[in-house]
Amino acid sequence: MSDRMLSVVIPVHNEESHLLPLYDRLTAVLEATGDVYEVIFVDDFSSDSSRELLANLVEHDSRLQAVMLRRNFGQTAALAAGFESAEGDVIIAMDGDLQHAPEDIPALLAKIDEGYDVASGWRRERVDDWLTRKLPSRIANWLMARASGIELHDFGTTFKAYRAEVLHSVRLYGELHRFIPVLASMSGALIAEVPIQNMPRRDGKSHYGLGRTFRVLFDLITLRFLLKYLTRPMHLFGSIGLLLGGAGSLGLGFLLVQKLRGIHIMVEHGPLLIASAVLVLGGVQMFCTGLIGEVLMRTYFESQGRPIYAVREVLSSKDRETAV
Repeated sequence: MSDRMLSVVIPVHNEESHLLPLYDRLTAVLEATGDVYEVIFVDDFSSDSSRELLANLVEHDSRLQAVMLRRNFGQTAALAAGFESAEGDVIIAMDGDLQHAPEDIPALLAKIDEGYDVASGWRRERVDDWLTRKLPSRIANWLMARASGIELHDFGTTFKAYRAEVLHSVRLYGELHRFIPVLASMSGALIAEVPIQNMPRRDGKSHYGLGRTFRVLFDLITLRFLLKYLTRPMHLFGSIGLLLGGAGSLGLGFLLVQKLRGIHIMVEHGPLLIASAVLVLGGVQMFCTGLIGEVLMRTYFESQGRPIYAVREVLSSKDRETAV
């Protein structure tokens, strides 16, 4: 029996036909690992019989926990609720629709045992529709890899294993659950990719579609800002302000020369005057936004006593002396 404890977090929304088969397969796999484990189902306000099925499972298996949300908050919030309840040393996240095979869990755990902090699933062979799922997914994954600098093939899958301490430093909102490896990398987490099976959905309706692509794009912009400018927002807004203000100043300088030459500015260069003034005002606003951002970041870090760094390990001569 291992001293390690596993927590498996599974968001659920209208998955009544999948819960019992998932439970049977999942418990068989987890028992075979030899680890102590818990399974946390998070019901995201299902309208079918999922809540009743979960209540019945929890009653008969003390290793199960069901977190019932008050309304449909979405997958990111459901995962965050499950992570908050998890007590394991390693936390595994997966979907509840059986498109993630529980039999792949040992492969994820093997990467964690090798010293990685995050083992991220990679659906190498996708079984989804090419136009509505595969193509948007490939484009989104390429954009995410370029924006984040993290070379993953599959950001979208929920099926991942994490060391618990990695998730403690990650705060989720929006649709950022797919970016957890990137957010973890901000604290120096080591990330590995593990090929997993992509099972066809047996029945029911998928909760994913083309409409989610736009939300991913917005979160990607947010992520880029968090990665590059979180602790130095003035570098972003100041640069934009300098560009706008500089362009506006050049325009106003040109107009001043024209005015000194006796040219009627509003008649000859009215649109340029307005554009130059707007650019200068926009530059000032960007500078002010950057200054406000700097103040907010300072307040955030200082009020929480949160450092701007993350320490993996501390080695000292005292440790060696104690060992001797």
